[in-house]
Amino acid sequence: MKTYILLLLIIFLFIPFSYAQDLDLELHASGFNRPVSIKHAGDDKLYVVEQDGLIKIINADGTVESTPFLDIDNLVINTGNERGLLGLAFHPNYAANGYFFVNYINNSGNTEISRFTRDTANPLLADPNSELPILSYTQPYSNHNGGDLAFGSDGYLYISSGDGGSGGDPDDNGQNTLNLLGKILRIDIDATTANENYSIPSSNPFVSDSDVSPEIFAYGLRNPWKFSFDRLTDDMWIADVGQNAYEEINMVSPTEAATGLNYGWRCYEGNGPYNLDDCTDPSAYTYPVSGYAHFSDGAPKCSITGGYRYRGAMYPNFDGLYFFADICSGEIAFLEFNDATGNWDRTFEDFSGQWTAFGEDINGEIYVADLDSGNIYQLTDTTLSIEDDLLSSISIYPNPTNDILKINFGSTNGTDNSTKITIYDIQGKTIKRVQHTGEIIQKVNTSQLSNGIYVLKINTENGIQSTHKLVIN
Repeated sequence: MKTYILLLLIIFLFIPFSYAQDLDLELHASGFNRPVSIKHAGDDKLYVVEQDGLIKIINADGTVESTPFLDIDNLVINTGNERGLLGLAFHPNYAANGYFFVNYINNSGNTEISRFTRDTANPLLADPNSELPILSYTQPYSNHNGGDLAFGSDGYLYISSGDGGSGGDPDDNGQNTLNLLGKILRIDIDATTANENYSIPSSNPFVSDSDVSPEIFAYGLRNPWKFSFDRLTDDMWIADVGQNAYEEINMVSPTEAATGLNYGWRCYEGNGPYNLDDCTDPSAYTYPVSGYAHFSDGAPKCSITGGYRYRGAMYPNFDGLYFFADICSGEIAFLEFNDATGNWDRTFEDFSGQWTAFGEDINGEIYVADLDSGNIYQLTDTTLSIEDDLLSSISIYPNPTNDILKINFGSTNGTDNSTKITIYDIQGKTIKRVQHTGEIIQKVNTSQLSNGIYVLKINTENGIQSTHKLVIN
């Protein structure tokens, strides 16, 4: 990852301009029924979770496999807006073992965390009969189920659980450390015990406290519908759906998280008190880094959908932005860290959609799902991308290519045979380097390159640069 960031620094080191991002959406795939999660499995595909119990595959070109990857509709309850198949995470060693994990509400209305296995004969299918139960817990009401799953860089499985539902957390589950509701859980699924198909990491923050269930990694949450890890820093971002007034965004570093944090619900909703019965000193709680009010932050809002901090390569102006959305206003928004103030500045952009999930592909590009239309969109920057010519009119074509790439240098770029042409893979490794022949249109043989996304950089002796996204197929 450090090499990847270094590549971005190298590419844009000499650019003397600054650009503002202009957020837009580009349709990537369509035809889904109530999509609620988007994940990748370490390749160029996206896996979309449908709430009724199906997982479908989007190929790199946006086509959708006709046969679902997994269909467990028979196991999943189909009543209630917040129930169903909710979460998906692929094992870090999925390519070798074929394991993936789902979070769903079963036909009894309770949470099931289970492992399934990829079909041994067809990697585009999972074996629906391979279910291995991992963890289950009772849901007292039909709402506030949380349901997200993700593996951290530590190899452990993280699970978000809601407070059990109703309104106002009537049983105070968020602060009850003897149950698993209103929590972030962390378990080791590569080691089992005599009684469970998982074990407790020895580094879990409350593992030696008899008053806390050992699976708990953090508590005091209302309905953490979506959370994610920053692939650069390992910071954890938790978007917690609020009650009546405020939606909150929590961010915590690995060091801070290791201490075991209490995010305050139901004592606090965001930074404000909600129900202070049996609550402790305000300093005992961890408060959000940002968020927004339902009725005093522009358009009326009601429910946050958390996303990802952008670490892709296509849109350098997005780098470091944390994207999120509100399902009621239809807005998509981002946080940007302000070095001068030390705060996160917040920007809302007007869109129309019921945004239920963001996803990140293997290259760090970000996608968002619309529950209503069933469309999956990619977030794009219309102002600038590495597909644009930054400092010159140099063009490359055909793109995508699979054999011969043509570079048109034009007649006013001041290029000669001292100009260098370099192709990098997405991790920053130099794949091919050639000198400019002096021709206006130069041909470069790309037939030996594997399918994928590359960065092509052209440097002249006098410092002019042009940077392009190159797709090989």
